[in-house]
Amino acid sequence: MRDRQYLATLGRFDIVYSWGVLHHTGAMWEALDNVAPLVAPRGLLFIAIYNDQGAWSGRWKKIKRTYNRTPAPLRFLISWPAFVMEYWRPMLKDFLLLRPFHFAWHYEGKRRGMTIWRDLIDWVGGYPFEVATPGELFEFYKARGFHLEKLTTCGGSVGCNELVLRKNG
Repeated sequence: MRDRQYLATLGRFDIVYSWGVLHHTGAMWEALDNVAPLVAPRGLLFIAIYNDQGAWSGRWKKIKRTYNRTPAPLRFLISWPAFVMEYWRPMLKDFLLLRPFHFAWHYEGKRRGMTIWRDLIDWVGGYPFEVATPGELFEFYKARGFHLEKLTTCGGSVGCNELVLRKNG
């Protein structure tokens, strides 16, 4: 989404959908800007962008960068601590209830076709990693002739804020 010349050849569309992609380009704001002309007047833009959590987002960015710079055979040194950090509560609960790793076998990510481990590696290895607040995204697109149709926030977590924006006619 960074090649403006190529994007200009595509035309305009009633629906432009980029779910959890533009924050992995290494130039998120440029990519967000580049998709705006692809939306036809009165068309919809669907985006999901990682939530900005301030210092936590900065820590995750360092973890992700380190993971990707680490030789593959040593990445478990980062992924296992991340697994424990993310899942220590359900692990402890399952062990206390004498049903070890029950949470992993009933992981909600399976609906998206991922095991708990694949989902973790997708998260830890997802770099470049950029973030924005819902307000920043709203103001950014307002300045480009869009208005907000729907917003679903991730409630302050590491997930994505989801926006549906309509281009003014």
